[in-house]
Amino acid sequence: MNEELDLLHPPSTDFSMLDYECAYLPGKMVRMNYKYVPKAGKTFATAVIDRGWRRFGKYYFHPVCNGCSECKSIRIDVENFQYSKSQKKAIKRNEQTEIIVQKPTLTQSHLILYNKYHAHKHHKDGWQHRNISQREYYENFVDGAHDFGKEVLYIKDGKLIGVDLIDILEDGISAIYFYYDPDYADLSLGTYSLLYQIKLAKILDLPWIYLGYWVDGCKAFAYKSRFQPEEILNGFPDVAVKPHWKSWEKPD
Repeated sequence: MNEELDLLHPPSTDFSMLDYECAYLPGKMVRMNYKYVPKAGKTFATAVIDRGWRRFGKYYFHPVCNGCSECKSIRIDVENFQYSKSQKKAIKRNEQTEIIVQKPTLTQSHLILYNKYHAHKHHKDGWQHRNISQREYYENFVDGAHDFGKEVLYIKDGKLIGVDLIDILEDGISAIYFYYDPDYADLSLGTYSLLYQIKLAKILDLPWIYLGYWVDGCKAFAYKSRFQPEEILNGFPDVAVKPHWKSWEKPD
């Protein structure tokens, strides 16, 4: 019993950030609750992701915004997932795309692609952008992966065109972050990367794909509702409390 408690409560440092402007809802402010966990195991990561937390590097976090609870966690039901016609087309378009799954790495190709993608999103969608440094990339996407964090590399014409950061947990795959080469937008790599996660989860006999948050009315999250069936979770319960996920379908 003590061993189980140790797995669920590894040594950590807890803190909250000062409020800052919300990227999802205009006029709203965000406050994040963080838990810095130097040596997180898969059991701990599974427990908190199942309760709505997210991970970047060694930091686990969830919003604790004053007067707002619009961020809802969603996950895909892998066993009952149904492919749409457009998703089948995305698979067909990527028949020649090479895929490599490995521990997260940091190369010059990663940095160039990451910064190219974010410069594109800055001009197209108004995202805030500045080039990421090697240190920042390492702390966000390489450090803290331990034995469960992976990267899925997408390669076309001998070139790195997409990177999908994921955690392979005890009950599913947690989608952390994906970026791609905008020159290959016609491949629908964002859709294809999630379809590959579903394929990988089926191979590993894992029931869920954790997609992070859904915010109603936020254009950036619209794609998440296209992977049905799904479940949604309100709130961020403690690891001692069983989370209550329920079936969810985006209202028309």
